[in-house]
Amino acid sequence: MGKNVVVFDYGSGNLRSAQRAVERTGATVTVTSDFQQAMDADGLLVPGVGAFEACMRGLRAVRGEQIIGRRLAGGRPVLGICVGMQILFERGVEHGVESAGCDEWPGTVEPLDAPIIPHMGWNTVERPANSRLFAGLDADARFYFVHSYGVRRWELEVTNERINAPLVSWTTHGQPFVAAVENGPLWATQFHPEKSGDAGAALLTNWVNTL
Repeated sequence: MGKNVVVFDYGSGNLRSAQRAVERTGATVTVTSDFQQAMDADGLLVPGVGAFEACMRGLRAVRGEQIIGRRLAGGRPVLGICVGMQILFERGVEHGVESAGCDEWPGTVEPLDAPIIPHMGWNTVERPANSRLFAGLDADARFYFVHSYGVRRWELEVTNERINAPLVSWTTHGQPFVAAVENGPLWATQFHPEKSGDAGAALLTNWVNTL
């Protein structure tokens, strides 16, 4: 039996392109905001486009932050994409306005410090050698980014030797920023795997294979 994935519909994100991309991995995909379906799925994909604060309003309106938190508490996989990754952090700052995120990770989403904004186009990603998300992908594989904000500092410190530290991948546009995170059942990418051709398809297959 194939895995069941919910693409979470909270009013923000490229839902159909994400659905089609995950379906190509062989998974069964449902696009829904239904609380129980999102809780019961083998994997939950949280997309996101637009402003941090607007995404958080939409997420809270359908109890999305509760779904994410409860799934992670039970070790159930979640994948955030683009702003769907950003809202997993503690807070976002846009146009001088600070908004609370899901607070799964400490840190701030803030404007990129780069000569050209938005960052739009294809970039390589510097990732740890033991990454499962990027397994089998060449070091020069490129992924599609389109964003003006990002996480420029990774703030989570793991001091307990019995806990595996998250795997953090980076891309540079003006200065380095977080491109992807693998943290137990919670994975996320700043780039759009559903728009990243064969490399993105391989990455989504890697995620689905862990469900």
